[in-house]
Parts: sequence; C-alpha cells; structure tokens
Amino acid sequence: MGNIFLSDGEWKLMKALWRNTPSTITQLVALLKEETNWSKHTVITMLGRLEKKGAIAYEEGGKAKLFYPIVQESEVTIEETKGFLDKVYDGSISLLVNTMVGNQSITKDELEELYQILQKAEVKDRDRNSN
Repeated sequence: MGNIFLSDGEWKLMKALWRNTPSTITQLVALLKEETNWSKHTVITMLGRLEKKGAIAYEEGGKAKLFYPIVQESEVTIEETKGFLDKVYDGSISLLVNTMVGNQSITKDELEELYQILQKAEVKDRDRNSN
C-alpha cells in the first residue's frame, strides 16, 4: 500500500465506511449528519478525493453506488502515526511519551496500560530474538 494520508474530514468519512461497509451516498450523509451536518454534495466531493487517493472504491448496486474501503484502518493509522511522530517528535516515541508525562497529560490508568503494552513488546522481542 502506498502512503495514504487523510484530512480530518476524510478520517470521519473513512471511519463511517470502515464501520458500515458498503454504504451508499445517502447512507453516508445520514451516518455523518449529527457529527458533520455535511450536504450530499460535500460527501460526494470527499468520496471523489478518497477514490483518487486509492482509499475507497465502489460498485454499482441497484439504484445507487455502494462505496467500500480498499485500505484497512490499521494500515492508515500506522502511516498517520509514523507521519505525526516524524513531523512533531523527529520519529521518537520516547520523546512523545516524555512530553505527555511531563505535561501530566497521561492518567494513571493510561500509564498502567502503557506499561502493560511495553511488557508485551519486551516478551515478543525476547521470543523473536531467541529463535
């Protein structure tokens, strides 16, 4: 997959598609109405951009086109996260965490969760290196 970076609006549309696939334009307008209040025209424009980026495709379905994602959410999330880390923290996860801890932006529960994630990563790394 090539690098696909999404605008904030494109993220909203893609999340709707990842959770409700396939969807028609009318369905997408309804799904996004409360959060965005986008018109049908806005959704059509965004779908066109996402298609050009290679994030979605459609098939003809009865009266309306059925849109569906052709990239996985996890793939796009990883690329976006790497891009953010590179841009803001020179690619350093530890600098990000240090900044969040220093600003007291991480709760005790989140720290515990991070600790558990790091322990799992350590075990995986140990298992991988012992083979």
